[in-house]
Amino acid sequence: MKIDINSDLGEGFGIYAAADDAAIIPLVSSANIACGFHAGDPVIMDRTVRLAARHGVDVGAHVGYPDRQGFGRKPFAMDSDELRTMVLYQLGAMRAITEAAGTRLSHANFHGALGNLSFVDADVAEVLLRALHAFDRDLTYVALPGTKAETIAQSLGLRVVRSFLADRAYDERGLLVSRGKAGAMVKDPASIRARIVRLLREGVVETIEGGTIPMQAQSILLHSDTPGAVELGNTIRAAVMEAGADITPMSQLESGC
Repeated sequence: MKIDINSDLGEGFGIYAAADDAAIIPLVSSANIACGFHAGDPVIMDRTVRLAARHGVDVGAHVGYPDRQGFGRKPFAMDSDELRTMVLYQLGAMRAITEAAGTRLSHANFHGALGNLSFVDADVAEVLLRALHAFDRDLTYVALPGTKAETIAQSLGLRVVRSFLADRAYDERGLLVSRGKAGAMVKDPASIRARIVRLLREGVVETIEGGTIPMQAQSILLHSDTPGAVELGNTIRAAVMEAGADITPMSQLESGC
């Protein structure tokens, strides 16, 4: 079994840093790098891409709303043309920087409020994923399993890798529990390790309601801005290895499509 570990990185701005990217990148196999909208700027994008390339880590575009103050977690009212061109703009910027750094753009996903909306709104998901397909149909889409966005990505023929969020609770529908709800964040390292091992061995995850639901994942997400992220990264690596899996970059996995 091969499993990727991915992380959202490059989420600072100017002199400000949201996470210790230099310590986290050696722990992961794929990086989702902010494209300058919800976080990041050209210099940080370039620095993070080059750091990932030096460690043999896949580079992806982490596309979000233009919302630095809210870290991309505030919803925006946008029409289809605005959404489409916003996605293309960020993908194009990230590709330019990856090519200049001598590496390649392998995947993309959607951050925060934009991603959450795509999970439940088929119209929004279709606009976003058609933009991704028009930009490069060979890019991998990093999906939350069982969502509308995953279904639409598959219908478009995009390569899909399903990602499991190690430190976030899921509800009985398989959706992420809102960060504002008690229990939405899983903080205990032993609990995180146990749920990853169970996911990889049994294909199920416990819900916030106390039941279990089936779930398939080829990648585990490490949130770089979570307090103690470096320790969490080591916990995730240990869990993946305990489950008998090899840590493998996203581009080398079989598609979940």
